[in-house]
Amino acid sequence: MTADTADDEIRGVTHGTAPVPLSVLDLVTVGAGSTATDALRTSVELSRLAEARGFHRYWVAEHHSMPGVASSSPAVILAHLAAHTDRIRLGSGGVMLPNHAPLVIAEQFGTLEAMAPGRVDLGLGRAPGTDGATAAALRRADRLNEAADDFPQHLAELTRFLDDDFPDGHPYRRIHAIPGPIQGTTPGGVQSPHRPPIWLLGSSGFSARLAAMLGLPFAFAHHFSAQNTVPALDLYRDSFRPSAVLDEPYALIGVAAFAADEEKEARRQVLATGINMVRLRTGRPGLFPAPEEAEAYELSEMEREFVSSWTANIVHGTADEVRAGLDELQKRTGADELMLTSHAHRGALRLRSYELVADAYGLPTA
Repeated sequence: MTADTADDEIRGVTHGTAPVPLSVLDLVTVGAGSTATDALRTSVELSRLAEARGFHRYWVAEHHSMPGVASSSPAVILAHLAAHTDRIRLGSGGVMLPNHAPLVIAEQFGTLEAMAPGRVDLGLGRAPGTDGATAAALRRADRLNEAADDFPQHLAELTRFLDDDFPDGHPYRRIHAIPGPIQGTTPGGVQSPHRPPIWLLGSSGFSARLAAMLGLPFAFAHHFSAQNTVPALDLYRDSFRPSAVLDEPYALIGVAAFAADEEKEARRQVLATGINMVRLRTGRPGLFPAPEEAEAYELSEMEREFVSSWTANIVHGTADEVRAGLDELQKRTGADELMLTSHAHRGALRLRSYELVADAYGLPTA
Protein backbone atom coordinates (compact mmCIF):
# COMPACT_ATOMS: atom_id res chain seq x y z
CA MET A 1 0.00 0.00 0.00
CA THR A 2 1.50 3.32 -1.03
CA ALA A 3 1.33 6.40 1.15
CA ASP A 4 -0.88 8.19 -1.35
CA THR A 5 -3.30 5.25 -1.58
CA ALA A 6 -3.50 4.83 2.19
CA ASP A 7 -3.97 8.55 2.74
CA ASP A 8 -6.84 8.69 0.25
CA GLU A 9 -8.60 5.79 1.95
CA ILE A 10 -8.15 7.18 5.45
CA ARG A 11 -9.06 10.80 4.85
CA GLY A 12 -12.64 11.45 3.88
CA VAL A 13 -14.23 14.18 1.82
CA THR A 14 -16.29 16.65 3.80
CA HIS A 15 -19.80 16.97 2.40
CA GLY A 16 -22.35 19.72 2.94
CA THR A 17 -21.44 22.10 5.73
CA ALA A 18 -19.86 19.57 8.07
CA PRO A 19 -16.41 20.81 9.18
CA VAL A 20 -14.98 17.26 8.96
CA PRO A 21 -16.20 13.91 7.57
CA LEU A 22 -19.00 12.26 9.54
CA SER A 23 -19.13 8.50 10.06
CA VAL A 24 -21.18 5.85 11.89
CA LEU A 25 -20.28 3.47 14.74
CA ASP A 26 -22.80 0.64 15.13
CA LEU A 27 -23.13 -1.61 18.19
CA VAL A 28 -26.17 -3.33 16.64
CA THR A 29 -28.38 -2.25 19.54
CA VAL A 30 -31.10 -4.72 20.55
CA GLY A 31 -33.97 -2.89 22.22
CA ALA A 32 -36.67 -4.08 24.57
CA GLY A 33 -39.37 -5.88 22.62
CA SER A 34 -37.10 -6.68 19.67
CA THR A 35 -34.59 -9.35 18.66
CA ALA A 36 -31.07 -9.60 17.30
CA THR A 37 -32.62 -10.28 13.90
CA ASP A 38 -34.45 -6.96 14.12
CA ALA A 39 -31.25 -5.18 15.15
CA LEU A 40 -29.27 -6.65 12.28
CA ARG A 41 -31.96 -5.60 9.82
CA THR A 42 -31.69 -2.09 11.21
CA SER A 43 -27.92 -2.22 10.63
CA VAL A 44 -28.50 -3.00 6.96
CA GLU A 45 -30.96 -0.10 6.69
CA LEU A 46 -28.60 2.21 8.54
CA SER A 47 -25.60 1.31 6.39
CA ARG A 48 -27.59 2.02 3.25
CA LEU A 49 -28.86 5.29 4.71
CA ALA A 50 -25.32 6.29 5.70
CA GLU A 51 -24.08 5.56 2.20
CA ALA A 52 -26.91 7.45 0.52
CA ARG A 53 -26.47 10.49 2.77
CA GLY A 54 -22.70 10.80 2.38
CA PHE A 55 -21.35 9.51 5.68
CA HIS A 56 -17.73 8.49 5.15
CA ARG A 57 -17.40 5.12 6.88
CA TYR A 58 -19.46 2.59 8.83
CA TRP A 59 -17.77 0.65 11.62
CA VAL A 60 -19.04 -2.19 13.80
CA ALA A 61 -17.74 -2.66 17.36
CA GLU A 62 -16.88 -6.01 18.96
CA HIS A 63 -18.67 -6.73 22.26
CA HIS A 64 -19.50 -9.98 24.02
CA SER A 65 -22.01 -11.36 26.51
CA MET A 66 -24.26 -8.28 26.34
CA PRO A 67 -27.90 -9.05 25.45
CA GLY A 68 -28.48 -5.51 24.17
CA VAL A 69 -25.49 -5.56 21.80
CA ALA A 70 -25.52 -7.99 18.85
CA SER A 71 -22.10 -7.11 17.45
CA SER A 72 -20.04 -10.02 18.77
CA SER A 73 -18.82 -10.95 15.26
CA PRO A 74 -17.84 -7.78 13.35
CA ALA A 75 -16.36 -9.62 10.36
CA VAL A 76 -19.58 -11.59 9.81
CA ILE A 77 -21.71 -8.45 10.06
CA LEU A 78 -19.41 -6.48 7.77
CA ALA A 79 -19.65 -9.19 5.11
CA HIS A 80 -23.43 -8.88 5.29
CA LEU A 81 -23.28 -5.08 5.05
CA ALA A 82 -20.85 -5.28 2.13
CA ALA A 83 -23.48 -7.23 0.20
CA HIS A 84 -26.02 -4.44 0.74
CA THR A 85 -23.83 -1.39 0.03
CA ASP A 86 -21.64 -0.21 -2.84
CA ARG A 87 -19.40 2.68 -1.81
CA ILE A 88 -19.25 3.44 1.90
CA ARG A 89 -16.15 2.31 3.77
CA LEU A 90 -16.80 -0.59 6.14
CA GLY A 91 -14.70 -1.56 9.11
CA SER A 92 -14.25 -2.66 12.68
CA GLY A 93 -14.42 -0.21 15.50
CA GLY A 94 -12.90 -2.38 16.53
CA VAL A 95 -11.78 -5.96 16.56
CA MET A 96 -10.27 -6.69 19.97
CA LEU A 97 -6.88 -8.14 19.10
CA PRO A 98 -6.28 -9.99 22.42
CA ASN A 99 -9.38 -12.12 21.73
CA HIS A 100 -8.10 -13.52 18.43
CA ALA A 101 -5.06 -15.09 16.81
CA PRO A 102 -3.51 -12.51 14.43
CA LEU A 103 -3.68 -14.98 11.53
CA VAL A 104 -7.44 -15.37 11.99
CA ILE A 105 -7.96 -11.59 11.81
CA ALA A 106 -5.74 -11.36 8.74
CA GLU A 107 -7.77 -14.07 7.02
CA GLN A 108 -11.12 -12.53 7.97
CA PHE A 109 -10.22 -9.05 6.79
CA GLY A 110 -8.42 -10.35 3.74
CA THR A 111 -11.69 -12.05 2.85
CA LEU A 112 -13.62 -8.83 3.43
CA GLU A 113 -11.16 -6.92 1.26
CA ALA A 114 -11.68 -9.47 -1.50
CA MET A 115 -15.45 -9.00 -1.17
CA ALA A 116 -15.36 -5.19 -1.10
CA PRO A 117 -12.01 -4.12 -2.62
CA GLY A 118 -10.68 -0.80 -1.48
CA ARG A 119 -13.32 0.00 1.12
CA VAL A 120 -12.44 -2.05 4.23
CA ASP A 121 -10.85 -0.66 7.42
CA LEU A 122 -9.31 -2.77 10.18
CA GLY A 123 -9.68 -0.98 13.51
CA LEU A 124 -7.96 -2.76 16.42
CA GLY A 125 -8.35 -2.44 20.18
CA ARG A 126 -6.51 -4.02 23.09
CA ALA A 127 -9.42 -4.24 25.54
CA PRO A 128 -11.50 -7.46 25.67
CA GLY A 129 -14.83 -5.77 24.90
CA THR A 130 -16.42 -7.65 27.78
CA ASP A 131 -15.93 -8.79 31.39
CA GLY A 132 -12.98 -10.86 32.59
CA ALA A 133 -14.78 -14.20 32.70
CA THR A 134 -16.05 -13.84 29.15
CA ALA A 135 -12.61 -12.73 28.00
CA ALA A 136 -11.16 -15.92 29.48
CA ALA A 137 -13.74 -17.99 27.63
CA LEU A 138 -12.81 -16.26 24.36
CA ARG A 139 -9.08 -16.88 24.58
CA ARG A 140 -6.88 -19.95 24.37
CA ALA A 141 -5.61 -21.25 27.70
CA ASP A 142 -2.07 -20.05 27.06
CA ARG A 143 -3.28 -16.49 26.52
CA LEU A 144 -5.40 -16.02 29.64
CA ASN A 145 -2.70 -14.04 31.43
CA GLU A 146 -1.75 -12.03 28.38
CA ALA A 147 -0.62 -8.52 29.34
CA ALA A 148 -1.38 -5.32 27.50
CA ASP A 149 2.33 -5.07 26.77
CA ASP A 150 1.93 -7.97 24.31
CA PHE A 151 -0.37 -5.89 22.10
CA PRO A 152 2.46 -4.29 20.04
CA GLN A 153 3.95 -7.73 19.38
CA HIS A 154 0.64 -9.16 18.20
CA LEU A 155 -0.01 -6.06 16.11
CA ALA A 156 3.36 -6.52 14.40
CA GLU A 157 2.52 -10.18 13.70
CA LEU A 158 -0.87 -9.26 12.27
CA THR A 159 0.71 -6.62 10.04
CA ARG A 160 3.21 -9.16 8.73
CA PHE A 161 0.38 -11.55 7.87
CA LEU A 162 -1.56 -8.79 6.09
CA ASP A 163 1.50 -7.78 4.08
CA ASP A 164 2.73 -11.36 3.59
CA ASP A 165 6.27 -10.26 4.38
CA PHE A 166 7.69 -12.34 7.22
CA PRO A 167 11.47 -12.38 6.77
CA ASP A 168 13.47 -15.41 5.73
CA GLY A 169 14.08 -17.70 8.68
CA HIS A 170 10.93 -16.68 10.54
CA PRO A 171 8.80 -19.68 11.61
CA TYR A 172 5.79 -18.11 9.85
CA ARG A 173 7.64 -17.35 6.60
CA ARG A 174 5.81 -20.07 4.67
CA ILE A 175 2.39 -19.28 6.16
CA HIS A 176 0.11 -17.04 4.11
CA ALA A 177 -3.12 -15.33 5.13
CA ILE A 178 -5.50 -16.20 2.31
CA PRO A 179 -7.05 -14.15 0.75
CA GLY A 180 -4.17 -11.71 0.88
CA PRO A 181 -1.51 -10.00 -1.22
CA ILE A 182 -0.26 -13.32 -2.60
CA GLN A 183 -3.65 -13.71 -4.30
CA GLY A 184 -3.01 -10.47 -6.17
CA THR A 185 0.13 -11.68 -7.94
CA THR A 186 -0.19 -11.30 -11.71
CA PRO A 187 1.17 -13.76 -14.28
CA GLY A 188 4.09 -11.37 -14.66
CA GLY A 189 4.92 -11.72 -10.99
CA VAL A 190 3.74 -8.27 -9.87
CA GLN A 191 2.13 -8.41 -6.44
CA SER A 192 -0.72 -6.12 -5.45
CA PRO A 193 0.32 -4.26 -2.28
CA HIS A 194 -3.23 -3.45 -1.22
CA ARG A 195 -4.71 -4.54 2.07
CA PRO A 196 -7.08 -2.96 4.62
CA PRO A 197 -5.56 0.03 6.42
CA ILE A 198 -4.98 -0.54 10.13
CA TRP A 199 -6.35 1.88 12.70
CA LEU A 200 -5.53 1.78 16.40
CA LEU A 201 -8.39 2.41 18.82
CA GLY A 202 -8.02 3.59 22.37
CA SER A 203 -9.47 5.31 25.42
CA SER A 204 -6.16 6.32 27.04
CA GLY A 205 -2.62 7.23 26.08
CA PHE A 206 -1.27 3.73 25.32
CA SER A 207 -2.76 3.30 21.85
CA ALA A 208 -2.32 7.00 21.11
CA ARG A 209 1.42 6.69 21.67
CA LEU A 210 1.68 3.43 19.72
CA ALA A 211 -0.34 4.80 16.76
CA ALA A 212 1.91 7.85 16.70
CA MET A 213 5.09 5.77 16.81
CA LEU A 214 3.89 3.59 13.91
CA GLY A 215 2.43 6.47 11.88
CA LEU A 216 -1.08 4.97 11.91
CA PRO A 217 -4.48 6.67 12.08
CA PHE A 218 -5.97 6.81 15.57
CA ALA A 219 -9.57 6.50 16.77
CA PHE A 220 -10.35 7.68 20.29
CA ALA A 221 -13.39 6.53 22.28
CA HIS A 222 -14.64 9.93 23.40
CA HIS A 223 -18.10 8.42 23.93
CA PHE A 224 -16.96 6.60 27.06
CA SER A 225 -13.71 8.32 28.03
CA ALA A 226 -14.39 12.00 27.42
CA GLN A 227 -12.02 13.24 30.10
CA ASN A 228 -9.07 11.66 28.29
CA THR A 229 -9.89 12.84 24.77
CA VAL A 230 -7.81 16.01 24.51
CA PRO A 231 -4.74 14.61 26.36
CA ALA A 232 -4.74 11.48 24.18
CA LEU A 233 -5.09 13.44 20.95
CA ASP A 234 -2.36 15.86 22.02
CA LEU A 235 -0.08 12.91 22.80
CA TYR A 236 -0.83 11.34 19.43
CA ARG A 237 -0.14 14.52 17.46
CA ASP A 238 2.97 15.50 19.43
CA SER A 239 4.50 12.02 19.11
CA PHE A 240 3.50 11.29 15.50
CA ARG A 241 6.12 9.93 13.12
CA PRO A 242 5.38 10.06 9.36
CA SER A 243 5.13 6.62 7.77
CA ALA A 244 4.32 4.86 4.51
CA VAL A 245 0.69 5.10 5.63
CA LEU A 246 0.38 8.74 6.69
CA ASP A 247 2.47 11.88 6.28
CA GLU A 248 0.52 13.66 9.02
CA PRO A 249 -1.55 12.48 12.00
CA TYR A 250 -5.20 11.65 11.44
CA ALA A 251 -7.53 11.22 14.41
CA LEU A 252 -11.23 10.51 14.59
CA ILE A 253 -13.26 10.43 17.78
CA GLY A 254 -16.27 8.30 18.59
CA VAL A 255 -19.14 10.49 19.77
CA ALA A 256 -22.40 9.47 21.40
CA ALA A 257 -25.07 11.58 19.69
CA PHE A 258 -28.83 11.39 19.42
CA ALA A 259 -31.10 13.72 17.46
CA ALA A 260 -34.90 13.73 17.57
CA ASP A 261 -37.65 15.89 16.15
CA GLU A 262 -38.39 17.13 19.68
CA GLU A 263 -35.87 17.85 22.41
CA LYS A 264 -38.00 16.04 24.99
CA GLU A 265 -37.83 12.78 23.03
CA ALA A 266 -34.06 13.08 22.73
CA ARG A 267 -33.78 13.53 26.51
CA ARG A 268 -35.93 10.42 27.09
CA GLN A 269 -33.73 8.28 24.86
CA VAL A 270 -30.56 9.61 26.49
CA LEU A 271 -31.94 8.72 29.94
CA ALA A 272 -32.54 5.19 28.64
CA THR A 273 -28.89 5.09 27.57
CA GLY A 274 -27.86 6.06 31.08
CA ILE A 275 -30.03 3.37 32.68
CA ASN A 276 -28.66 0.82 30.22
CA MET A 277 -25.11 1.70 31.30
CA VAL A 278 -26.03 1.49 35.01
CA ARG A 279 -27.24 -2.06 34.47
CA LEU A 280 -24.15 -2.97 32.49
CA ARG A 281 -21.72 -1.51 35.04
CA THR A 282 -23.49 -3.29 37.92
CA GLY A 283 -23.34 -6.69 36.24
CA ARG A 284 -26.98 -6.75 35.08
CA PRO A 285 -26.78 -6.22 31.29
CA GLY A 286 -30.03 -6.53 29.38
CA LEU A 287 -31.86 -5.31 26.32
CA PHE A 288 -31.76 -1.57 25.71
CA PRO A 289 -34.71 -0.21 27.71
CA ALA A 290 -37.70 1.71 26.38
CA PRO A 291 -37.99 5.27 27.75
CA GLU A 292 -40.98 4.27 29.91
CA GLU A 293 -38.93 1.54 31.54
CA ALA A 294 -36.02 3.91 32.09
CA GLU A 295 -38.23 6.57 33.64
CA ALA A 296 -39.68 4.02 36.06
CA TYR A 297 -36.25 2.83 37.19
CA GLU A 298 -35.51 3.82 40.82
CA LEU A 299 -31.99 5.17 40.95
CA SER A 300 -29.84 5.20 44.06
CA GLU A 301 -27.94 8.40 44.75
CA MET A 302 -24.75 6.85 43.42
CA GLU A 303 -26.52 5.62 40.30
CA ARG A 304 -28.09 9.02 39.77
CA GLU A 305 -24.65 10.64 39.82
CA PHE A 306 -23.36 8.05 37.37
CA VAL A 307 -26.25 8.62 34.94
CA SER A 308 -25.78 12.37 35.14
CA SER A 309 -22.06 12.06 34.43
CA TRP A 310 -22.55 9.56 31.60
CA THR A 311 -25.31 11.41 29.77
CA ALA A 312 -23.47 14.74 30.03
CA ASN A 313 -21.18 13.51 27.27
CA ILE A 314 -23.99 12.56 24.88
CA VAL A 315 -24.66 15.26 22.30
CA HIS A 316 -28.44 15.29 22.05
CA GLY A 317 -31.48 17.39 21.23
CA THR A 318 -33.01 18.63 18.01
CA ALA A 319 -31.03 18.47 14.78
CA ASP A 320 -29.76 22.02 15.17
CA GLU A 321 -28.78 21.42 18.80
CA VAL A 322 -26.87 18.28 17.90
CA ARG A 323 -25.09 20.07 15.07
CA ALA A 324 -24.07 22.87 17.42
CA GLY A 325 -22.78 20.35 19.96
CA LEU A 326 -20.81 18.40 17.38
CA ASP A 327 -19.30 21.55 15.90
CA GLU A 328 -18.19 22.71 19.35
CA LEU A 329 -16.69 19.31 20.14
CA GLN A 330 -14.81 19.15 16.84
CA LYS A 331 -13.43 22.64 17.35
CA ARG A 332 -12.37 21.87 20.92
CA THR A 333 -10.63 18.60 20.07
CA GLY A 334 -9.43 19.30 16.55
CA ALA A 335 -10.69 15.88 15.48
CA ASP A 336 -10.23 15.10 11.79
CA GLU A 337 -13.43 13.04 11.72
CA LEU A 338 -16.47 12.48 13.92
CA MET A 339 -17.88 8.96 14.21
CA LEU A 340 -21.38 9.03 15.66
CA THR A 341 -22.98 6.27 17.69
CA SER A 342 -26.68 6.48 18.54
CA HIS A 343 -28.75 4.20 20.74
CA ALA A 344 -32.50 3.75 21.11
CA HIS A 345 -34.85 0.86 21.81
CA ARG A 346 -36.34 1.07 18.32
CA GLY A 347 -34.37 0.94 15.09
CA ALA A 348 -36.58 3.57 13.47
CA LEU A 349 -35.49 6.11 16.08
CA ARG A 350 -31.82 5.45 15.37
CA LEU A 351 -32.39 5.82 11.64
CA ARG A 352 -34.25 9.08 12.22
CA SER A 353 -31.40 10.42 14.35
CA TYR A 354 -28.86 9.98 11.56
CA GLU A 355 -31.29 11.44 9.02
CA LEU A 356 -31.69 14.55 11.14
CA VAL A 357 -27.93 14.96 11.54
CA ALA A 358 -27.46 14.58 7.78
CA ASP A 359 -30.16 17.18 7.18
CA ALA A 360 -28.60 19.58 9.67
CA TYR A 361 -25.32 19.46 7.76
CA GLY A 362 -26.86 19.53 4.31
CA LEU A 363 -25.45 16.13 3.37
CA PRO A 364 -26.57 14.76 -0.01
CA THR A 365 -30.01 13.19 -0.19
CA ALA A 366 -29.06 10.45 -2.65
